[in-house]
Amino acid sequence: MKKILLVTGGTGSFGNAVVKKFLQSKIYSEIRIYSRDESKQHRMALNYNNRKLKFFLGDIRDKARITEACKGVEIVFHAAALKQVPSGENATWEHIKTNIIGSKNVIDAAIANKVKNLTLLSTDKSVYPINAMGMTKALMEKLAFSVDCPEKTNINCVRYGNVLYTRGSVIPLFVNQILQKKDLTVTDPNMTRFLMKIDESIGLVEKSILLKSGGSIFVKKSPAAKTISLAKVLIKIFHSKSKIKTIGVRPGEKSYETLITREEMAKTKTFPGHYVITKKMINKNSDKIFPEYDSNNTKRLSDEELEKLMLSLPEIKKALNSY
Repeated sequence: MKKILLVTGGTGSFGNAVVKKFLQSKIYSEIRIYSRDESKQHRMALNYNNRKLKFFLGDIRDKARITEACKGVEIVFHAAALKQVPSGENATWEHIKTNIIGSKNVIDAAIANKVKNLTLLSTDKSVYPINAMGMTKALMEKLAFSVDCPEKTNINCVRYGNVLYTRGSVIPLFVNQILQKKDLTVTDPNMTRFLMKIDESIGLVEKSILLKSGGSIFVKKSPAAKTISLAKVLIKIFHSKSKIKTIGVRPGEKSYETLITREEMAKTKTFPGHYVITKKMINKNSDKIFPEYDSNNTKRLSDEELEKLMLSLPEIKKALNSY
């Protein structure tokens, strides 16, 4: 029997990547895109022109509407969120309404409709959070694992670092500054960030729906780089004369990000390309043996590796052609 997949926030980078990967798949009879942006839905419909793709206009803050959209659905990827750290500091209540209350609506809608698998997209900023956006995502994770699922809806999370060239990531900012012949603005020269390609993020949610139980957090083993190294490599790639300008750390910004805490390491299973944080204690002493998994102690990309990674991105290739 073919499945129906629903993606909240489906007109964004993640949703488009899901559609590109699964639209021609025989696994899914229908892919539903749930989002509040009518114009993006229209452009997406014209771009793909496929009857398997269905659009639901609505906000996850509207519980009745998301419940309606989940009817007959077997799998839900919950990507809808407010993701900008600065806006979270200035409009905290809006982040609460979307990232916490809206996510709870998605969870309730999935359970009410007996959805088999619900995967919620989280972020490294939810770990040891110091900003409002990260705090709302941390509470979303707590909500996901605190609900009672009488109909056996498997609820899991995936935690991402910096997904390359998605909304809010630093690469589009740097590229736009280069194209406009402006200085590249770096907040902290020593700042490090995890780096993940969009197709790797899709691979992680695929792993989450193969699990026949809920309550786990999936984390991709990802390399990292200093943001200043990223800026230097992009300047080299574009043969740009732009300079690098340090502007200071923004409110709520960390110098490095963490994907797994020391405490969570006691509940973490290791696989070749990823980790799974479970609900059960595996090794009571692992927090004393293993450090947290963060962007300072993961594999650090060399400038050559970083350049190769940047040149593999379609968006970079397109920007180079127009430069």
